[in-house]
Amino acid sequence: MKNDKLDNRMSLAHDHTKIPDEKLLMGSIKGKHPVVLDDGKTIVYISDKSKEEETRLKYELHKNSRFPSHATKYHS
Repeated sequence: MKNDKLDNRMSLAHDHTKIPDEKLLMGSIKGKHPVVLDDGKTIVYISDKSKEEETRLKYELHKNSRFPSHATKYHS
């Protein structure tokens, strides 16, 4: 069956030649710098090494906030 619709859809879905490299690397830590926070419990990857101190400060301020966000409230 050369004209099977499922086979046609599968072949189109797996054609990665037209997808830009930036999209294929989403979620990748390639080219990013790790920032170890909270005594090694949390690792944040940033693309700009010069913003490491700013990332640490923001994390500490958020962690010590009186009104933490939904994600922090349930994962503390």
